[in-house]
Amino acid sequence: MAEPLKYMYDGQFLEEFGAKVHAAWSGFNIDKFVIGVRKHDWEELELKPRIRRITETLGTSLPDDYEEALDILYRIDKECRGFPYLFFPDFVEVYGRAPRHWDQSMEALARFTKGSSSEFAVRPFILEHPDRMIPQLLEWADHPDEHVRRLSSEGSRPRLPWGQSLPLFKRDPSPMIPLLEKLKADPSLYVRKSVANHLNDIVKDHPELVIELAEKWKGSDPLTDWIVRHACRTLIKRANPRVMALFGYSVQDNDVDAKQLVSEASILLSQAGVAIGGEINLHYRIKLTEDLSESKRLKLRIEYGIDFVKSSGKTSLKRFLLSDREYARGDIAEGQRTHRFADLTTRKHYVGVHVFTLWVNGVEVARTELDVTK
Repeated sequence: MAEPLKYMYDGQFLEEFGAKVHAAWSGFNIDKFVIGVRKHDWEELELKPRIRRITETLGTSLPDDYEEALDILYRIDKECRGFPYLFFPDFVEVYGRAPRHWDQSMEALARFTKGSSSEFAVRPFILEHPDRMIPQLLEWADHPDEHVRRLSSEGSRPRLPWGQSLPLFKRDPSPMIPLLEKLKADPSLYVRKSVANHLNDIVKDHPELVIELAEKWKGSDPLTDWIVRHACRTLIKRANPRVMALFGYSVQDNDVDAKQLVSEASILLSQAGVAIGGEINLHYRIKLTEDLSESKRLKLRIEYGIDFVKSSGKTSLKRFLLSDREYARGDIAEGQRTHRFADLTTRKHYVGVHVFTLWVNGVEVARTELDVTK
């Protein structure tokens, strides 16, 4: 199992970073900085609190004048690149939000995002000054650097993982649509992924808006088509009729229910029970109906689902893709998959009966059960 990311901030990292700052500014006390970061509850702190501890200790170790402190960081930021240096933009978030520092902070966020990412640090600025930040985000969307263009989209996502949510864009995402329009055919995959994820965030609160954009954008450019497909992944999982039709899934193209596409379906498990930490093999088999209209090809999305038991005893369905392609009428689609019940950072398993289901174009066609034990 991979070591938690928080452990990258060990004593060696802090001492080496302190040495870089000291080389740029002789007034920096390396020992005091390292001791200040690792004081008290350091071992108990998770990743983001550790980043904030480094930021705050750096702030007390640099000159009180914000612009002077930024100038010191500018002397070393080119050699401080990558995920570990998220405390550079975090420094701007913590110490640069006063109105008198606006221009300097915008410049710093754009500069530091090229070395790590300012997507988290920009969000308090959006929440506190949306009237100033919306034009700034639109300006960044035209920036020649892909990292800054991505910041405009990623930093304004309504539901950015690990980041503060943006209730104003949850309620009304329309101010960001012109920004996404600017980036809908961006040559950078890094940027296009962000645009797609931004739209998928909007789906949670305003699905109709995303469906309308998808229908408007699809077919305009191959780069845009990639965004549209990725942005609609949640709507496809929900088997939204308009979206399924947009992407040519046979349920809508043939105007029939998925159960009419399937004459036989089964999902079988290798055993009746499994202990947490163990694994099972599943075998699925689907025979497609032969007498469907005149279409010879059927576009199907085949998934298996698990109703995971939660700590409360309730269940939550999670679906996993098995196949997404065209089949001929009368074809048999079958295969195997191994599913592991090891705990993850994103999912903890609990004892109880877990229902396994088989889905075709968003419609359940078969089910079975598995008893999960300690």
